[in-house]
Amino acid sequence: MPNFILNIRSAEDELFLSDSFLQCYLLNSEIEQNALKCLCEKLLNAGKIVLLFGARALDLCAPLKADGVLLDLSASENIKRDMASARSLIKGGILGVVSRNRRHEAMIASENEPDFIVFKIWKDGSAQTLELSKWYNEFFLLQQAVMPQDDRADFEQYPSDMVILTPQDYKIFVAKK
Repeated sequence: MPNFILNIRSAEDELFLSDSFLQCYLLNSEIEQNALKCLCEKLLNAGKIVLLFGARALDLCAPLKADGVLLDLSASENIKRDMASARSLIKGGILGVVSRNRRHEAMIASENEPDFIVFKIWKDGSAQTLELSKWYNEFFLLQQAVMPQDDRADFEQYPSDMVILTPQDYKIFVAKK
C-alpha cells in the first residue's frame, strides 16, 4: 500500500490527525495566511511533514517553517532553472515536482533530482498515465506520487510510492477498506 499525502485546500478541511497512515500534508498556499500559519503549527506540532503548494508556496515555506514545497512544473519551459530557483528558496527542504504526463518532461525533472515526482491522473486518459507511471518506476529510483484529479480516477493500480488525496477522497478510500 502506498503512503498517503493529504491535500488540504481550505482551512476547514478535515485533518485526520489521529490516522497513523497520514504522515504528510500538502497545504494550499492560497489559504488565508493566519489560518495557514495555524494549520502549519498544528501539523508540525503533531510531528507531521508539511509541504506547501500553490502560487505563494516558495515565499511562505521558510516563514511558516514548512518542510518543503510541491512545485507544479507541468507548464514550465525551463525545468532546470525553475528547480534551481526553488531549491535556493527552500534551503534544503523537500522539493516535489508535478511533471507533465510525458516521458521527456519526467526525465528532465528527474535529472534535476527532486525528492519526488508527481503525475496527475484523470479517469479519461488514465491508461496513458498508468503506462508512464510503470515506465518511470522501471527506470528511475526517485519516489513517485500520483494525484487523482477526479473522483473516478483509480489510483490503486499505479506503482507509486505515494498518493495525494483530498480529505474527502481519503475518507471514501478508507471507508471502502
